[in-house]
Amino acid sequence: MKQSKNQYKIEAPSFNLQQYLKRIKFSGEVELNFAGIKKLMQSQLFTVPFENIDVQAGKIISLAGDDIVDQIINKNRGGYCYQINGIFSLALQEIGIPHYYIAARPMVNPGENAKTHFGIIATIENEDYLIDLGFGGNSIREPLKMSEIGKEIKHDSDTFTLVKTEDDEYLLQILVGKEWSNLYSFNLTPQRWIDFKPANYYNYSHPDSFFVQNLIVVLPNQLGKKILFKNSVKSIINGKTKIASFDDEDLKTILETEFNFKDL
Repeated sequence: MKQSKNQYKIEAPSFNLQQYLKRIKFSGEVELNFAGIKKLMQSQLFTVPFENIDVQAGKIISLAGDDIVDQIINKNRGGYCYQINGIFSLALQEIGIPHYYIAARPMVNPGENAKTHFGIIATIENEDYLIDLGFGGNSIREPLKMSEIGKEIKHDSDTFTLVKTEDDEYLLQILVGKEWSNLYSFNLTPQRWIDFKPANYYNYSHPDSFFVQNLIVVLPNQLGKKILFKNSVKSIINGKTKIASFDDEDLKTILETEFNFKDL
């Protein structure tokens, strides 16, 4: 029997839409159109950081829905793709936007990579869109229409394109200078939430994992983004970049003042 694309999603009985909207500083009613979902997506992007602080602390990263709600809403924290896109999926479920999950193969690191990234395909006004809030400094900033193959798509100061590969997969690229850089590839095979458990385990525990090797925190804003990587903070505003280094003892203060963390 053919499985529905809307089955097997993250579950979290503790998720409360109004608490979520308050956490992401969303004002007004959520409209079930492109503009409304873009507003919801950017409200979360600008308030919930992409971060791997618990990975760096050697902690187990839970994929239990209620644990993700507790971390992001109650503890005012962020997470990486599973937590960030996971909580957005809970919001989409609550407001009634049809969507399903995809597994993507990151291509920003050298060598062969497994499909460890988690994204969302949502149907908005009878069109399918890629939604992804959890790809660090190179995340798309609004729903990206799947039918716009080969087009240059501006998201504020970033430019993306979606192309089809010879393997009949989709490849998301970002324009860096005058060259297109690969971000990740994927197909439209629906994934169950449980399918991401092995990838999550690899990401938080394997010595080869980028997240085990490096501290990273990213918080986009209306004019650009701030990226903490190892011992420096890169601020990108209207396409212009400034980089400042810091000492280990200043990390807590920087996380609180620059990335809106509380009670670390």
